[in-house]
Amino acid sequence: MATLELIHADKSNIPDIQAISDVVWPVTFCEILSPKQIHYMMDMMYSTEAITQQMDELNHHYLLVKEGEDFLGYLSYESHYQGKPWTKVHKIYVLPDTQGKGVGRFFIEEVAKIAKANGDTELSLNVNRFNKAIDFYKKVGFEVIGSEDIDIGNGFLMEDYIMNRTV
Repeated sequence: MATLELIHADKSNIPDIQAISDVVWPVTFCEILSPKQIHYMMDMMYSTEAITQQMDELNHHYLLVKEGEDFLGYLSYESHYQGKPWTKVHKIYVLPDTQGKGVGRFFIEEVAKIAKANGDTELSLNVNRFNKAIDFYKKVGFEVIGSEDIDIGNGFLMEDYIMNRTV
């Protein structure tokens, strides 16, 4: 794999984030969620308005990884999540054809550096309890610390594990 470049995304990168999510989400969740729930969640989280609100009001920061001219994935995070010394990884997605090539690990190590620089001691994320990515998170040092069901409206639930690791 060539050199990976980390980009601190801004609003001009919203179309890049959306393009990646359009490819990743259907593949990632086709065996876990109904097409109706996937569509609902993508609109809820990835519309231009939703991403703008995440950036402007919710203190979410997006990172993109680029190799050459191609974006390979994105991660969003929030420092000092709910007043705790945690950096919450809200989203981490890598294009299917680049999975297993170190992009996800690169993201986790980079956000861990950011967390540490901001004075946070842990990374935290939620992952669907049926998502194969759980094995990846365990490989990069996360442990399941709990689970929760989150009502996201329209009759849908997010059934997640909460996973943490120290930075």
